[in-house]
Order: sequence, then structure tokens, then C-alpha cells
Amino acid sequence: MRKSYILIGIVVLAIIGLMSSIFIVDERQKALVLQFGQIKSVKEEPGLAFKIPFIQDVVRYDDRILALDTDPIEVTPSDDRRLIVDAFARYRIEDVEQFRRAVGVGGIRSAESRLAAILIAQTRAVLGSDGVTSNTILSEDRANLMIRIRDQARLRADALGVEIIDVRLKQTALPDQNLAATFERMRAEREREATDERARGEEAAQRVRAQADRTRVELVSEAEREAEITRGEADAERNGIFAEAFGADVEFFEFYRSLAAYDRSLQGDNSTLILSPDSEFFDYLKSDQPRGVTAGETGPAAPEASSGEDEDAAAQSGAAAAVPNEAEGSSSQETTDTAATN
Repeated sequence: MRKSYILIGIVVLAIIGLMSSIFIVDERQKALVLQFGQIKSVKEEPGLAFKIPFIQDVVRYDDRILALDTDPIEVTPSDDRRLIVDAFARYRIEDVEQFRRAVGVGGIRSAESRLAAILIAQTRAVLGSDGVTSNTILSEDRANLMIRIRDQARLRADALGVEIIDVRLKQTALPDQNLAATFERMRAEREREATDERARGEEAAQRVRAQADRTRVELVSEAEREAEITRGEADAERNGIFAEAFGADVEFFEFYRSLAAYDRSLQGDNSTLILSPDSEFFDYLKSDQPRGVTAGETGPAAPEASSGEDEDAAAQSGAAAAVPNEAEGSSSQETTDTAATN
């Protein structure tokens, strides 16, 4: 019975020892076999592996691509315009043996702390180098700057057994103390552009107004010219009608013009005229005989007038046409004298 117990204990110890000597390497990991802190072997192939139980230990490291975000840092480009830059990197443990010697028992946390210091130093060195301005960082040349940061950081990360795959600038912004000045400068720039646009618009409006005024003046001048021409033609036609009527019956024309002069002179309360005794203004009121014929002359005597007298009467017709104007002047003079007498 005792032998059975001993045998069972030996079997159990053998199973425990066998289980302790076997470990599995995942395809996403790399493993180191350590004996009293010293590296004995490296297991990079996935599958089963063996170690000495109770003497050797296994340390596993992630073989996948890892991410590292750095804290935002302030950089000063060559144009002295300070920027806040936030970068991140992608890396992978390339040499686990070198990585173990470099970071020791600190592992991934210690490695990322050292990688962050390397990235921050190289970011400041590249973005603060000669020829790199804030506009360069914010332009398409940003990709070239990130490649330079990656290459320089990769050289220094080799000592850690780490390969830096990529570096990116996640965010680039202005410090809080510079935002107000930047916004004010942007506002001033937009106001200047708006002022220029308004000035160009006002200039175009002035040209349109000037062209419209010129067109209006030309149209008005042309209309006035045509109106004057029409008015002149109408006056000429009116004068022709007057001349034709005057030539048809001189005595009746003089009589009509005299009546028109009486109508204009004797209006309203203006019924008093002061004229000289020999004035011809009231000839048609004093006598029903034609002007130039005395009251003692009889009707039959008029046909005996010679042709020379007819020519004299025709010559005097021009003077008879001016009688209404003379009557008007006399009427105005009489009105003035009457007012003075009163």
C-alpha cells in the first residue's frame, strides 16, 4: 500500500515537472527563456517549446505593431511662430534580446517612455531646423518633415531593439496666448479684402452711373434738338399762314389784330388808357371807315384811287401790323400813369 502511494506521488511530480517544462509561444508574441536573469534562448516561432522547470523562466513580448502617443509639445520654427504639436508613432519590437538588455525588467512601459523622449527630441530638432517655418509645417511639405522625424528617431531607437515604422503629426495648433493675436490678424486681413472688394464695386458703380448720365444727357440733348427743329418748323408754318392771311385781306387782318390788342389791354379793372390825341390805337373805335380814309370821303370815291395809291397802301400794311404791339405798350404806359395819378 505504501509503495502505491509513493508511486502515485512520483507520477504526480513527473506530470507537474513535465507541465512546467512545456510552454506555448503564440503567433503574436516572441519569448525569451531566462535562467537566473540571463538569456538562454529566444523563441520566435509559434508552437510548443521547452525549458528547465523551476530553474528557467519565460518572458513574452508582443510581436505586433504597437502605438505610442506622445504628449503635446511646443516647438519654435525658424519664423519664431510657436506651435503646439501632438505626434504619435507606430513601432514593433524587432530584436527581443536587445530589447531585454536595453529595458531590463521594465518591459514595454519603460521602452515607451524612452521612445517618447526620442520622438519629442527629434520632433523639436526637425521642426526647429533652418528653413522650416510654420507655413511649411501646415503645408504639403509636412509629409517630408514626418519622414525626417521617423528616420532620425529610427536610428536612435535601434539601440532599444525597436523598429519605428511610422511617425505622424496628429495635431498642430497655436498656443492659447497666440490665438487672440492670430484671430485679430486674420480679421484685419479679411476686413482689408472686404474694403478692396467694396472699393472695386464702388468704382464699377461710378462707371455705370457716369455712362448712364452721359446717355441721359445725349438723349435729352437729342430730344431738345428735335423739339427745337419741330418748333422752328411750326413757327415757320404759322408765320406762313399769317403772311398768307395778311396778303389776302390786309384791312381785315389789321382789324383783327387791333381787336386782339384791345382784348389784352382792357382786362379786369384796367379800363383807362392815356394816349396822345393823334394815336392810331383807337382808330377802329372812333370810325367805321378803314384806316387812312377820312369820314368826309364817300364810298364811290375809293375805286377812283390810282394804282400808285394801292401800292402805297400795301407798303403801309407792314406798319399796320405793328399797331397791336404799339397798343400794348401804350396800354401798359397808360396803366402805369393811371396808377401814379391815383
